Amino acid sequence: MANATLSFDHVHVISKEPVAVADWYVDRLGGTITKSATVKDAPQIYVSFGEAFIIVRGQRPGESAKDKANTEWGADHFGFQVKGDFDAFCGGLRTKGVAFSLEPTDINPTTRIAFIDAPDGVSIELLSRKAQP
Repeated sequence: MANATLSFDHVHVISKEPVAVADWYVDRLGGTITKSATVKDAPQIYVSFGEAFIIVRGQRPGESAKDKANTEWGADHFGFQVKGDFDAFCGGLRTKGVAFSLEPTDINPTTRIAFIDAPDGVSIELLSRKAQP
């Protein structure tokens, strides 16, 4: 692994309503649908955010996904870094009806965060980091 590096590629979300959820990421967060396909007999939609993307897929035949009732072991949330006016961006989300589970707050002198609720029980962290001197 000495010559290998990692970079973020994607998050994969399983959804009861993949088209509506992909549209939510486009409308609320400014993503772009770059590909739609059927994979293993289920819709799979790619929503791009720069070089990274979210794959939203539907239920496959014979698959039984459980509703997320409580926090479980595994992924808790994923985060987007907001470049520019963080509070104005959050205000714009509010006007689109996005619910905040944590209002914008400074967690340390250089980082401001908020958490929003996405469809299908997904939690998204928004963060803004000030440049270090």
